[in-house]
Amino acid sequence: MLLKDLRDYIASLLQTERFHDYCPNGLQVEGRTKIQRIATGVTASQRLLQAATEWGADAILVHHGYFWRNEDAAVTGIKKQRIAHLLKHNISLLAYHLPLDAHAVLGNNTQLGLHLEFAEQGRFGEQDIACFGALKKPQTLTELSASIAQHLQRVPQIIGANEGRNKKNIQSIAWCTGAAQSYFEAAVALGVDAFLTGEISEQNVHVAHETGVAFIAAGHHATERYGIQALGQHLAEHCMLEHRFFDIDNPV
Repeated sequence: MLLKDLRDYIASLLQTERFHDYCPNGLQVEGRTKIQRIATGVTASQRLLQAATEWGADAILVHHGYFWRNEDAAVTGIKKQRIAHLLKHNISLLAYHLPLDAHAVLGNNTQLGLHLEFAEQGRFGEQDIACFGALKKPQTLTELSASIAQHLQRVPQIIGANEGRNKKNIQSIAWCTGAAQSYFEAAVALGVDAFLTGEISEQNVHVAHETGVAFIAAGHHATERYGIQALGQHLAEHCMLEHRFFDIDNPV
């Protein structure tokens, strides 16, 4: 497959033009013209670049790429090292941030909901990337924590008025992968029993205690592993490409 055709296909699939994002979506570093092997990962770290190169990837697709808004634009330090690696090995880097969060089928939030067996009922937040819905059956916080830990292989941090006695059953839940702790109060306004995201901020603790809505921090990386995998699998099936996902673990 030609690189330009891969770029255009993903842009159409994810409707990237709809999003006002914090970084460029699409081709960020141009490599070889023809693509047969695509590697996917959450973040375009040096470790991911090295693993993908050793596998023989022609292109790397990630959720967290480069050139973020308000960062220093100079190509120095680790940014220079990463880009130099891609150019040396003639490997393309494509990155998809909010479009991958929001996609109704392949998106991070849809895929996380499927993995955790949440029934999505609606959307909220910036450009409708966050979800709300219900658990398959009511669970205590202890039961919900155990289920999340089993699926994500990461014990979540849970803050809420009921985390000590664990008696309140959780039925309704809102979620948004990554660093979406700013959506907590919007989730509270929806009337849910719990809100799940990747990270937690200091003020979230007080809101959880004062509202009785549980805040679940399940890991930024851990909650965002599934969208990019789904995209890679889709491309493998529909574009006749080889695909491998590299899970470069991150405890945050």
